[in-house]
Amino acid sequence: MTLKAQYSKHIFECGTDEAGRGCLAGPVTAAAVILPKDCNTIGLNDSKKLSHSTRIELESIIKDTCIGYGIYHIMPSEIDTINILQASIKAMHKSIDKIKTAVDFIIVDGNSFIPYNNIPHKTIIKGDSKYMSIAAASILAKTSRDYYMAQIHEEYPMYNWKQNKGYPTKEHRAAIKKYGITKFHRRSFRLLPDQLSLDI
Repeated sequence: MTLKAQYSKHIFECGTDEAGRGCLAGPVTAAAVILPKDCNTIGLNDSKKLSHSTRIELESIIKDTCIGYGIYHIMPSEIDTINILQASIKAMHKSIDKIKTAVDFIIVDGNSFIPYNNIPHKTIIKGDSKYMSIAAASILAKTSRDYYMAQIHEEYPMYNWKQNKGYPTKEHRAAIKKYGITKFHRRSFRLLPDQLSLDI
């Protein structure tokens, strides 16, 4: 399926998406991207459908060719305070804040968003596999978050975040059971399947 360049007729349409919403540890990370109307970047797609090496390759192409982009992390302590949905939307807003070009329309992956600075927007289910700017945002969010998880892996290698990126794998949950939780874990999440209470 060929991705569409734009949803609206606005010149500076911005696509936004997040990564890490379902993780047990680490931030939720959002990115926002404005692509040129004549963008023809080969291989743009939902980041989940791409290999790690392809995402890295496309990351540099997106940053070199886009009109503007922004990336923002919301950390676990804030996720626990405001909930993951609000944190995801806040991360999107903050990533749009970082774009220096004046955004005049926003397309959002998914079905939840809060209006941003009175700019018109459209939520699009599976937008990252339909529109180039959302796909580009999904790639930047994913690669940026992966770099962050690789960094904090060095501090807590027993959880193997470099590999599992904080997702609820059997290995990650086994490590939580054995070693407990860290400052990077989301305490409001169900960290263990049989969790009644967790010593924090």
